[in-house]
Amino acid sequence: MSEIIVRDAKLEDAGRILEIYQYYVEHTAISFEYETPSLAEFENRMRNIMRKYPYLAACMDGVIKGYAYAAPFVGRAAYDWSCELTIYLDPEAKKCGLGRRLYEELEIKLKEMGVLNMYACIGYPVEEEDEYLNRNSAQFHAHMGFAMAGEFRRCGYKFGRWYNMIWMEKIIGEHREGQPPVRSYGEIQNNR
Repeated sequence: MSEIIVRDAKLEDAGRILEIYQYYVEHTAISFEYETPSLAEFENRMRNIMRKYPYLAACMDGVIKGYAYAAPFVGRAAYDWSCELTIYLDPEAKKCGLGRRLYEELEIKLKEMGVLNMYACIGYPVEEEDEYLNRNSAQFHAHMGFAMAGEFRRCGYKFGRWYNMIWMEKIIGEHREGQPPVRSYGEIQNNR
């Protein structure tokens, strides 16, 4: 069995990470994007996220097989203790523990930052699963301790079909008066 290593992603990883993401844009309704971003645009997205949040890569035998990151939830100051998570795995590397490892590492890092709420925005079939979208992501998040928080009906249109979108949440910290501010991931790394 291959060893799984989860590490911080680097901008130099953008090409491989984009390759993984491209599959989901072109062949699934998991991503609601219609076109794969350019490498320059994708590097810019990574750079913006890495300013504050962890961006992780999971490697097997030295090859990136999945990635996950946290990003701002809504983007207003009062939401600073909340973040949205994203995860994508190489389609050939599912069911081998990569997703679990990525999310466990991400949760540890977010707790260190002072994040309290994690959210996931998930494409969801209106009625039946089809060749573009199933319920696996929702099931994975439930397995990782997330609970349903809301559903938007027929809000995404891709491949000539309407899809729902659900929000799932997981609380990972204590909410209290005088809550300390969230620290950036870079600040935590620099203080080690």
